[in-house]
Amino acid sequence: MSDLCLTLLCPPSVEEKLLDLLLMSPHASVFTSTPTAAHGLAFNNLNQTEQVLGRGFATQIQVFIGSADQLALLEAIKAQLAGAGLRYWITPVLDAGEIA
Repeated sequence: MSDLCLTLLCPPSVEEKLLDLLLMSPHASVFTSTPTAAHGLAFNNLNQTEQVLGRGFATQIQVFIGSADQLALLEAIKAQLAGAGLRYWITPVLDAGEIA
């Protein structure tokens, strides 16, 4: 089984719901969340402040998952947050561990 990093970009309005979903999911054991600025989003989805700044406010969440859990986790997210404006991408993790 290979390890993957699922990166999610979510609007602040659904951040807590997504974090709760991940906390309760057996498929997401380790993840991080960070406020970020998102560029390249649809202009009509931005509020006035974001339009002036040229970037959208978002939360970036990175989830460390095994490839066997990828589909189940994405299906759970899509089922509970369909239409919420989430974007995602998946990248391979070449190495991971804990430095003790």
